[in-house]
Amino acid sequence: MTRFVYDQFAKQYLEELLTPLGSVKISRDVTAEVREIDVLFVPHSQNESLIKTLGLLGKIAATTAIIEPYRNPVNSDNICSCIGKLFDFNAESNRVSNREEKQLVSGDRPRLWILSPTLSKPILDSFGANLELENFG
Repeated sequence: MTRFVYDQFAKQYLEELLTPLGSVKISRDVTAEVREIDVLFVPHSQNESLIKTLGLLGKIAATTAIIEPYRNPVNSDNICSCIGKLFDFNAESNRVSNREEKQLVSGDRPRLWILSPTLSKPILDSFGANLELENFG
């Protein structure tokens, strides 16, 4: 259901413009399955010696993180699923902060880490991934 007049107008306008070109459905519900984040990590201390000992994992643990480990190479669908989990988590965090009337700090938002034994360059390129070799080796 649309709560704002502008939203209703925009939907109806787009429906009128697009109907001659194809099928248009307004306000279609999307039923989502329950998905689990494999690992949600929220740091509570900065133990520099332990961070160094953990190496790359220590760098990952420097900020709030969603970690999705895979034993086989990931494909585009796996990556999209992980990104969906990230978006769902952020939307849930926004709802909670609004309900509690608290301001979310950008540092509170997790970084998504997908751990894969290998990944092809075409898949990396298709998601606009940038290697940060100087930071993460």
